[in-house]
Amino acid sequence: MLGMVEIGEELPVPLAHPDPLVLELNRLHDQLKGLSLSLSLSVCVCVFVLEKDRELGDSQSEIKALRATEVLKDKAIEELTNEFNKLDKKLSFAEKLLDQKNLEIKKLTSEKKEALAAQYAAEATLRRVHANQKDDDSIPIESVIAPLEADIKMFKNQIAALQEDKKALERLSKSKEAALLEAEKILRSALERALIVEEVQNHNFELKRQIEICQEENRILDKTNRQKVLEVEKLTQTIKELEEAILAGGAAANAIRDYQRQISELHEEKRIQERELARVKVSANRVATVVANEWKDENDKVMPVKQWLEERRLLQAEMQRLRDKLVISERTANAEAQIKDKLKLRLKTLEEGLKHVSSFSANPNAFCGSPKPGKSNHIFAFLSSNNALKKLSTSQPRASTIRKSSPLRQPNIENEVTNDANGELKQVNSLKKKHGSGENLLRKSIWASRSKVVDSGEKENKEINENTTVNVGKFKDNEIAVSGDFKMKNGGNGESHTKGCNSDDVVSGFLYDRLQKEVISLRKSCEAKDGTLNAKDEELKMLMKKVDTLTKAIEVEFKKMKREAATREKESVLVKMEDNKKIRNTDSLKRIYDFGNAVQMSLLTALVGFNCTRVTKSS
Repeated sequence: MLGMVEIGEELPVPLAHPDPLVLELNRLHDQLKGLSLSLSLSVCVCVFVLEKDRELGDSQSEIKALRATEVLKDKAIEELTNEFNKLDKKLSFAEKLLDQKNLEIKKLTSEKKEALAAQYAAEATLRRVHANQKDDDSIPIESVIAPLEADIKMFKNQIAALQEDKKALERLSKSKEAALLEAEKILRSALERALIVEEVQNHNFELKRQIEICQEENRILDKTNRQKVLEVEKLTQTIKELEEAILAGGAAANAIRDYQRQISELHEEKRIQERELARVKVSANRVATVVANEWKDENDKVMPVKQWLEERRLLQAEMQRLRDKLVISERTANAEAQIKDKLKLRLKTLEEGLKHVSSFSANPNAFCGSPKPGKSNHIFAFLSSNNALKKLSTSQPRASTIRKSSPLRQPNIENEVTNDANGELKQVNSLKKKHGSGENLLRKSIWASRSKVVDSGEKENKEINENTTVNVGKFKDNEIAVSGDFKMKNGGNGESHTKGCNSDDVVSGFLYDRLQKEVISLRKSCEAKDGTLNAKDEELKMLMKKVDTLTKAIEVEFKKMKREAATREKESVLVKMEDNKKIRNTDSLKRIYDFGNAVQMSLLTALVGFNCTRVTKSS
């Protein structure tokens, strides 16, 4: 304020007026003028500084551009100077060669002149010799001509050698001219390549723009994908809540199932005990026959008819079970062969897809999502179902062989019979557990494959489910039939135990041995089937390994594509940040300039208004 007062004091003061209001108004008017002048000066200084800064920035950018152009020009000049020096060297070398050739040509011409002069001198001497011979016949002409002819021949040889050298020099000059023409062609090709490089750079700029557009589209797609993922998560939460409600409502159903399971277990234990009783009775009857036949001869040893019929029924039932198991194993083998063919087809399709991926790996939108998990899950479900089928096919024939081998033994002591019965009970229980676990595995695997596979996979899973349900039903029917046979044997064995010794109708044991041979042949066929199934298992494992390697390769390529996309996004973000900084700087300069203009306008309006009021008051 002191500065403003001083400026006001320095201004010319008007004449003293008697009215104090007029004096105060004059003083205020002077102060306003001083303030307006100071503000206008400060605004002008700011505008001047901003304009100078802008001019400095423009000049610096121009200097940078000029320096860059000068550097490029220097590089181009250096390259041209290098090429020019090379051409100068070549020209100087060619000029030296031409000078040498000219000197040689001059030497040849001088030698030729000398030879001609010598020839003319020789001819003159010959003429003189002839003239002297006419005068004096004492000197022979041949003695004078012979050395001259030798000199002439020598000079002719030198002339021929010099002509050959001249031809060689002409050839060298032609080759040098051809080399110069080739150098001109190389320069032209270099210029053409430079033009091609410029065109390629322009094309690269266009491709970068297209890549930025594609990246923006990818961002939009990522946002939509995230929204869909959130919707899927919400749906999964609702599904879990519904499942919990269903489980809470199905507690009573679970209790009923537990009771039914306990009842079925009791029925199974009852059947097992009935079978064991039948086997014990058969073994006791055999012991009795052995004791009865001890005192007889080998030819007279016979077996009661009823006992033979009972054993025949038992063996026929077991043979029927083995045949059913063979049929089931054949069906499973056929199903596995079909699955193997389908897996091979899928492997081929995967390999073709990988080839397409490798050919189109430059496209960033080629693998936006992860590789299809449906097929891999579908393959794993099929393999789990195949493993369950293999467990069934491998475990059941072995149990059947144990069952068949146990009644064919003929113990001599009752303690051994009881031990065999206990061992068979344990084997039957273990077989039941294995059978139940096999059924559960089959059902779980079929359910998993049915839930995971879409469209094309549903037909395959339906076929496998039908086959497995038929097989399980046949197993249960076979067990029921065998239990019925054992029940029939209980009554038959009681009657044979009472009436076996008194019966007179007897048959030899030839048919019994024949049945044993058939059982052995069935065992061998079952073992052969097991071997084929194991071989198919190994082939399926190899196919699975190939599938795993292919999936890993796909994942590696997908990771590479993601990394490239991330680097491109980072570069685009940096470019945008630089553009935003430039825009902000320009906006700030515009705002400062507009503010200065607004201040000037406001001061001018205030001064005009004050002058108007002063004029009105003075009038």
